[in-house]
Amino acid sequence: MVFLEFEKPLETLYEQLDKIKQVGSEGDLNVKPMIKELESKIKAKSLEIYSGLSGWQKVQLSRHPERPYTLYYIEQMCDSFVELHGDRRFSDDKAIVGGLARINGTSFVVIGHQKGINTKMRQYRNFGMANPEGYRKANRLMKLAEKFDLPVVCMIDTPGAFPGIEAEERGQAEAIARNLMTMADLETPIICYIIGEGASGGAIGIGLGDAVYMFENTWYSVISPESCSSILWRSWDYKEQAAEALKLTADHMFEFGLVDGILNEPLGAAHTHPEEMAQSFKKHIKQQIARLSKIPKEELLNKRIAKYREMGQFVVKEEPVTPA
Repeated sequence: MVFLEFEKPLETLYEQLDKIKQVGSEGDLNVKPMIKELESKIKAKSLEIYSGLSGWQKVQLSRHPERPYTLYYIEQMCDSFVELHGDRRFSDDKAIVGGLARINGTSFVVIGHQKGINTKMRQYRNFGMANPEGYRKANRLMKLAEKFDLPVVCMIDTPGAFPGIEAEERGQAEAIARNLMTMADLETPIICYIIGEGASGGAIGIGLGDAVYMFENTWYSVISPESCSSILWRSWDYKEQAAEALKLTADHMFEFGLVDGILNEPLGAAHTHPEEMAQSFKKHIKQQIARLSKIPKEELLNKRIAKYREMGQFVVKEEPVTPA
């Protein structure tokens, strides 16, 4: 297991637990009482640590190297999955995966960011930062879903759209904007989940839906804490203050009405009990597909547009009319 800085007290307890289990396996000593006592301490310490996480600590958890990614959830939840490749224009972007999936007889199209589970795969997946062809692939899959009357499930986990020169040359902003236009009037249910990082246009490029949910230890913002810190303070040293000021956690997003709900993670975050998280996620997807599939298409589209029109607050100031 990999422990973050604020999880260090747990690391010591887990090391003790492993040693006791090893002693028990090598001899006749009854270590069950000691194991039970240590497990109780681990649970108590976990409750203490995870019940009061700061914004920056949740950002760290969303980036945990052992956190489950899109392909893990697909493998765990889906009875079948056929991946579809390419945008039919330029190439196949490995940072976004998608295809036809089925859960307990319910078919749908799934699209999500994929970061990679080790150094080699992270480079292959470009760390989950999609190029324009990734968003155009997603657009193609959404239209395919509409053609065959299938719901769309999007899993968002990206530090942002790829900012390279070649991405800009191929129309990064246009590709994301076109996706927003497509999702706004797609005649099939769209359910979006922020399963890790939800950064800027990279997230919103597959993030407009009838229902948007966040996992408990994720973040959603127009800018990362590090980038915000570098702009405001000319240094990354103030990223923790930036994370608090941005109010980017799931609790904040739900409070602001920008997401429709929060999926609780197991104690210790999703990476500690990934199978449990996958089963909870699977159940939620089934419920949302069943709920949204009952809504007539015209009503679904009207509700989707109304949902986004109601976001944010503004005041119209009327200037006094000066007589001519």
